[in-house]
Order: sequence, then C-alpha cells, then structure tokens
Amino acid sequence: MTPFLEMRNVTKVFGSGESATIALSDFSNEINDDAPTITAIAGESGSGKSTLARLLLGVEEPTSGEVLYRGKNLISLSRSERQNFRREVQAIFQDPFGVYNPFYKIDHILTTPVKSFKLASSRKDGQEQIERALQTVGLNPADVLGRYPHQLSGGQRQRITIARALLLRPKLILADEPVSMVDASLRATILESLLTLYRDYKISFMYITHDLTTAYQIAEELIVLYRGTLVEAGPVMEVVRNPRHPYTQLLIQSIPSPDPKNAWGDDTSSPSDLNDSPGAVGCRFASRCPYVMDECRQIEPPRFHVGNAAVACFLFKDQPVVTREDLISITGKRKGSEVAAAK
Repeated sequence: MTPFLEMRNVTKVFGSGESATIALSDFSNEINDDAPTITAIAGESGSGKSTLARLLLGVEEPTSGEVLYRGKNLISLSRSERQNFRREVQAIFQDPFGVYNPFYKIDHILTTPVKSFKLASSRKDGQEQIERALQTVGLNPADVLGRYPHQLSGGQRQRITIARALLLRPKLILADEPVSMVDASLRATILESLLTLYRDYKISFMYITHDLTTAYQIAEELIVLYRGTLVEAGPVMEVVRNPRHPYTQLLIQSIPSPDPKNAWGDDTSSPSDLNDSPGAVGCRFASRCPYVMDECRQIEPPRFHVGNAAVACFLFKDQPVVTREDLISITGKRKGSEVAAAK
C-alpha cells in the first residue's frame, strides 16, 4: 500500500562549501492514513526538528532524497493535488499569537478555511462546524468568537489553531513545539486536545519537541535527532526508560528530578567541534561522548537493531544493522492502545 506521506533518504543542506550546514541527514520515515500514530521528534535546538517539519510541509525542498505525498513527489504535485495536500496536512506552530492578524477577530482564522475549502453547504452549516470544533478542543464558542487575539490567553489562542486544523479533517497534523509558549497549567489541557483529535478523529501527529516529558506523555514512537542525524528511534516507553545512545541518555539526565534531594544531571561536555560540512566523517556526537572510540571519529555509525529500537552508536556494533525498511517498521510497531495500556 502506498504510504500517505513518506520521506526517502532526505538530506537538507543550507549554504555551500566550508559554510555548509547539514540540517537533516539521510532521514527516512512514513505515515499511513489507515494506521494513525503519534510520533515525537526530539532533540536540542539545532538538531533539525523544525527543518524536518518544513520539508514535510513542502516549505523547504530537500537537497537530496524525496518527500512523497501518496506516492508523488511534493515538487511535482498538480494544483488540485497540492490543494488536497494542504487540506490533509496541517500544522500547529510554537507561537500561538504569531499566526493571528491582530486587526482581525479570531473568527477570521476559522471562517477562512471553511470558505477556501468549501467545507460548508451554507453559512449556518459553517458556523455550526466552527462551534463543534471549538467545543472539541474544550472552548466555549461564546467565550472566544467575536474577540480579537490580544483579548484571549495563549492557551485559548493555541486551542483555536487546533480547532482550525480540525475543521479540515486532516490526516496528519505537524505540531511544532505546541506547548512551549503556554503556562505549565495549560499544557495538559492542550495535550489532551491533541489526544482527542487522535483518538476520536483518527488524525496522526508528528509532535516536535525538545521536551521529552511531554513526548513521553503523548507519543507512541520517539525519534531522537542530533545535529540533523537520527541517533535513536523506537517505542517511546523503551527509548525513555532504557536509552541506549549516549546523547539520548544525556537528554534524559537533563530532565529535572521532582525530588530536590536528587542531583540534577549536568552536561559538562563542550559543543561538538567536528566539521559540519557535507564531506565530514565520523559520529557528530563524538567530541561530547564519554564512550568515544577511534572509529567514532573516522566513520559515521550505522543504525543498529537493539531490542525494539534503532541506535546509531558503535557501542552496539555486535547487533544487526538496520535497513531503511527496518527503521520504518521500528518506528511504527505499536499502536496507541498498547502504549496507553503500558503507561
């Protein structure tokens, strides 16, 4: 069966020559519309998370590799195919205020897609769809409709953008740091709204975050990026509870403990000094890794099959190497019911 959305060996390089930066390197993944899933993409700033999202949205073109929508390269889509793509793939961004025009009432962000995509048979039908979408994300239409963006809280604005996405009944929502700019008290409410769309409307999510805590709460599968390279991937329960790659271990250790008597793990390593040009060799994490070996500085490690995860580290070189097809299987093995039961 043709995947709904697929990335095949995608690499994105910004700049050229000595100033070139590899934002994403040889990344493959697929999303199928008959098996909704929530996949978290995690990593620190500069790891390539937002570049990945922009490639999936068609905002950026890959330097090499392909992004395919229903088997067709995004670059080659016809006008009608691109219209379908824009409806079926939606995005929720980090800043819940930046997506609004302050001169328009918030109704505008909801009525525009209804009109543009001809979602309603009448004005009344469109209004009813808007109100149902708002109620689905936990908002009372009477409390938000008719108001300007500055009159609403950050949490309300973010949930309205989720309601806007829901109106289009997409197959996939790319959520790029959707809770990083709202109060901690509202994060659970917004995450619950995303889970409602997943459970009740069978919408897949690509959840992009630097926060492994929220990734653990919402995702089924976890992909960890470091400087554009996939270093570990697998079921979120396994990756978070038993991290194998030294970088993933570092991310886990950086999560503050709720017990003040326990020390907070510190990253005392320095930023990587490896060349980041397209011709660079070796593991990108080598200069920060406590387990670095000579081969780490000379050869980029392949991904090894460790348990149910894929780990790009020579510590596991006695394990079988993961192919692209294996990797796609690893990042889509379990469904939400299994993960929910385990949690």
